[in-house]
Amino acid sequence: MSSDSHPHTDPVMLREARVEDADRLTRIFLDSRAAAMPYLTRVHSDEATLGWMTHVVLPDTDVWVAELPEGGGEAEPVGFVSVDGDELEHLYLRPDARRRGIGTLLLAKARERSPQGLALHTFQRNSGARAFYERHGFTAVEFDDGSRNEENEPDVRYRWSPAV
Repeated sequence: MSSDSHPHTDPVMLREARVEDADRLTRIFLDSRAAAMPYLTRVHSDEATLGWMTHVVLPDTDVWVAELPEGGGEAEPVGFVSVDGDELEHLYLRPDARRRGIGTLLLAKARERSPQGLALHTFQRNSGARAFYERHGFTAVEFDDGSRNEENEPDVRYRWSPAV
């Protein structure tokens, strides 16, 4: 998950994800986790992760992609957010796209899609993600020993509610 401390300078565009994004979103997911959480146990192969992205994440959740223009003017996905109702399932950035405000834009899209509030889980050791969500008004509401996730990694549940 991301941590933004400097605003982006490139024109970031957000769009709804498409089935043909599965390969690139899987690569972002895997690369982001490897960079931000090198301690995390890999429990699935790259191929299984692509299958999950293709057959679970993309069809079953509301997924938005952040794109930046690359050389030649063509847009390249640099991050994505996945929301299922009031649950923020995933927010991942390409490692070279961190700290540019892109995570904040994706989080704003998630809030727009779930204006009544959002909840999420992140790993307790993922201090970057925890700081990012806390800066954006999320509050830790529950700590778990890791028995609820495949990685068996202690996690924390966060909740955000809009100001009334």
